[in-house]
Amino acid sequence: MSVFNGQRLSKEVFQIDAERMRKGWYSDAYFSNIVKILETLAKENYTFQGISDLKDVDCTKVYNGDLEVEMQFFTRRKPYSLIAGIDEALAILQECTGFYDERGIFINTYEQLEVEAVQDGTFAFYGGDPLDVQPVLKIRGRYRDFARLETPILGVLSETTRVATNVYNTLVATNGKDILFFPARFAHYKLQALHGYAYSLAVEAYNQKYNKSSRAFVSTDDQGGWWGAKGGGTIAHASIVCFLGDTAETMIQFARIMPADTPRIALVDFHNDCVGETLKVMEKMFEAYWKLYSIGKKEEAEKYRLYAVRPDTSGNMRDVSIPPIGDRKLDCGVNPRLVWALRNAMDNAFKEWKVPLEGLEIAKEWCRNVKIVVTGGFTVEKINHFEGLGVPVDIYGVGSSLLENSTHSNTNNDYTADIVKVKMDSEWRDMAKIGRMACDNPALQKIG
Repeated sequence: MSVFNGQRLSKEVFQIDAERMRKGWYSDAYFSNIVKILETLAKENYTFQGISDLKDVDCTKVYNGDLEVEMQFFTRRKPYSLIAGIDEALAILQECTGFYDERGIFINTYEQLEVEAVQDGTFAFYGGDPLDVQPVLKIRGRYRDFARLETPILGVLSETTRVATNVYNTLVATNGKDILFFPARFAHYKLQALHGYAYSLAVEAYNQKYNKSSRAFVSTDDQGGWWGAKGGGTIAHASIVCFLGDTAETMIQFARIMPADTPRIALVDFHNDCVGETLKVMEKMFEAYWKLYSIGKKEEAEKYRLYAVRPDTSGNMRDVSIPPIGDRKLDCGVNPRLVWALRNAMDNAFKEWKVPLEGLEIAKEWCRNVKIVVTGGFTVEKINHFEGLGVPVDIYGVGSSLLENSTHSNTNNDYTADIVKVKMDSEWRDMAKIGRMACDNPALQKIG
């Protein structure tokens, strides 16, 4: 998958709506307009009759309807973007480049294009000067054959790159701690596969750049659909309701019924008492664990090993575990004081249990191996705050901020496409609007 193993995703993965895309269903109307004009001119054998910007060449023999151009695509996010969406853009080109003949049959002309593209997972830098950009995709060929594809290609690149870059920046903030990918409920379900793929690219790119081993965790099967992962999850607040508000009993039944390789993560804010709820869950889970462990059923006992607890306290509520200071930012939601209180209570929980002497060290290790997963409004800024204070978080669950256009109001996540050259008498000549020019990127690869 992508640059990390040199393989691109198969075009079949994307399930391109080729029939409608070829007809401009997903294109800004002005692209369909120019295709219609150019196709008409081609049928008329029209040659250029205006005044050209190219003064040193005879343009009166140029057949505008069949003009070949070079178009480049680049991102405008400062200072860099983690590029994603390239493989889908290539699939769109492969499936939808061409024209309809007089019989209404689509003639695919993709093989007549010259295409260069970076790999998904490549970094591209942008300093703000449009004369010095790093194109991530270049197309040379007859313009009317691919003009309609500019809009969907730009959309694919913008959406996927934005999410990949956001995830990457969030991983940098966590110092490589795992991020649970939780934005499925904040976007249309048809975007889940694309978003999950972008997330996976960011995890791999971060691990490569920083020599880390962060893992990828998605919450839906579709988020992992393009790269072979399955959605994972534990309990929701609704699960606790089904057990009449008893979080500990909810976790016991979860542990008994679910496969052993499903992490046991307890949601502990149902009664707005994360510490109290956590201690109840831990005691009941360890009791079941020790009952099996002590009679030699160690493998079965592992079903009752608590992997983590997850406080998800609403930002407008103060957990009863936390004495009020009078500052909502310090009192409410999942805050550093709450996490420290949790860690301290978890590490020492075994001291209050009725465990035989031979089980004390086992109980101690069991407690101190339980991780803390925090969720609830986490952004790069909030994570930086937690990490700067050394808050004992093990895993961050992050949702809507990974889909946002920016974490800063001045961030531009857009892509731009420009025609920068035209082919005249077998020679490529510069032709771009003022402020743009043909640029290069050493990461571009020729697509066969």
